[in-house]
Amino acid sequence: MSNSATDRAVIPPTLWAARGRHTGPAPEDVVRRTLRRRKDSGDIDDFTEPPAPADAAHRVFEARWRPDGAVTVRARLTLVPLAARPQGHEWRLVAEAERPWDEAWPSPATLFWPEGGSSEQEDGCWDHHATLADVHLRQVNALPADDKEMRRRLRDAAREAWCVNIVVHEAMTPDERGRLPLTRLLPPGLRHRVVEHRAAPHQFRAVNWALKVLGVEVPRGGAVLLPPDPAPKDYDGGPHTVRNVFLDGSEPTELLAALRHFVALPRPLPKDAEEALTDLRDNWTLLTLREELEHERRLVAVYAEALEAMTRSRDLYKQAAEQTLEALSAYRDVPAPALPQQQRSTSRTPGALQQLTRTFERLKFTAKGQRPTALAVDGTDHAEPVDRVPDSDEAERTYRAVPADSAVRMDHADSTDRGDGGADRTGATDSDEGVGRAEGLKGAAGAAGPDRSS
Repeated sequence: MSNSATDRAVIPPTLWAARGRHTGPAPEDVVRRTLRRRKDSGDIDDFTEPPAPADAAHRVFEARWRPDGAVTVRARLTLVPLAARPQGHEWRLVAEAERPWDEAWPSPATLFWPEGGSSEQEDGCWDHHATLADVHLRQVNALPADDKEMRRRLRDAAREAWCVNIVVHEAMTPDERGRLPLTRLLPPGLRHRVVEHRAAPHQFRAVNWALKVLGVEVPRGGAVLLPPDPAPKDYDGGPHTVRNVFLDGSEPTELLAALRHFVALPRPLPKDAEEALTDLRDNWTLLTLREELEHERRLVAVYAEALEAMTRSRDLYKQAAEQTLEALSAYRDVPAPALPQQQRSTSRTPGALQQLTRTFERLKFTAKGQRPTALAVDGTDHAEPVDRVPDSDEAERTYRAVPADSAVRMDHADSTDRGDGGADRTGATDSDEGVGRAEGLKGAAGAAGPDRSS
């Protein structure tokens, strides 16, 4: 059993809903005859049978009446054939009033179905429970003798949210008056929505064992209302337990108070009942002249609003199209701007890049070979005579004093004057000379080293 209700809509206070099963072969004929008699007697104002689609198997009946002369009640009965029972039909009845339902108003079921008599015996019984076998809406329903079957019935009854289920325990075997159903003593607005289950005196332990799964317990000689499944939020079964129920034909005051408290709870509306209520509100066809006029006025207002919205949309679309055409015309009148000339690429060709790479390679080797040589600023090579052999420190200082950019300019000038081939030959000659000079300087530094140390 669920501990909390789902997010479904609750049963509105203006709604009266019930459902059952008819066992006769032609329930639609029974409904037509009953409605005709009710209209002739003045119990209802009018009724109709809306045309159903050709492929639809269900039948629909509508009726309206004023229970107190001022409040209007609209009711809709739907007959659905049962596949498992060729002669059985399930019926669903929803009635909605213009204000909260008054329990003193007549039961809508008695306005669509006959209350009893020989005609009901001939045409079939309409007060069978919709889902439970051998259970009736207007009779006392004795619980099964088998414990497991009893538990199954009570569990299935609690899941039926269309009606309210009462379990009554008999403290002792009742007399003829005590065997009559308690539902006949209820107000008309509560009848046909309450199912009475009766437990014999010796079934006290068994019935409480069966009710344990639902979280309630029936007192000895008392009654309890089965909690709905799913149960409402903050559901408390205490107010729905009656300690004493007197089966002597008197009015069950405590039981009636518990029923009123239970019905006033915000119970979740069954899904099929919600669909039936929506069908009643949206597809209602039994209208008076005033209601038809109001309905047509509402349609005119809806159509006028839709037409106004379409007109606004058309104007906006027209305005946007005109702005687009103006922008396009202005764009065509403006001359196209001249494209800027593409700048020539200043990047070197692969041949020039290769030549520059070879020049840097020659520069590296030339710098290594000319460490003791002093280069002029103008790029000419002046080899001054050496009066003495320089030591290693002097040679290092001389090498570092040579500007790198002078060597680059000199080598680049030689390569430019001689061409690519000349540059290769000049680079090779300078390299050989630089290597010879470096070897001479090293030899001189080695020879001068012992003298200085001595």
